[in-house]
Amino acid sequence: MSELLKITKTQGTVTVLHLEGTLDGQAEPKLLEIAQGEYNAGTRYLLMDFSHVALVTSAGLRALHTIYKMYTPMEDVQAWGREHADMTFKSPYVKIAQPSSQVHYVLSIAGFLQSIYIYPTMQEALTSFSA
Repeated sequence: MSELLKITKTQGTVTVLHLEGTLDGQAEPKLLEIAQGEYNAGTRYLLMDFSHVALVTSAGLRALHTIYKMYTPMEDVQAWGREHADMTFKSPYVKIAQPSSQVHYVLSIAGFLQSIYIYPTMQEALTSFSA
């Protein structure tokens, strides 16, 4: 059995979900429920703090992909594609901060670095939303 994922939230212009534990199949429904609740409440900019995420499994990657699709309007992706046919769209709406080197590696080999901005610090991530 995995370590339970603890999620706390900071509200502001950008909603920050602070994750602590393992992002796996057991944690996936909880993270998706919280992300969907925030989206339904009007949140459009989501930052996930991964500084205390020990492990991301394939189910965790699926959760991240679902959140990316939830927060990223398809119209934005299509408009980007028309203007930048040879480039991958990176969402300005969903970002990740402070993953460990092991988690960063998993995100990298799974291809998430192509579509989600990942920042080494919370401050850089938060500042990026206003840029």
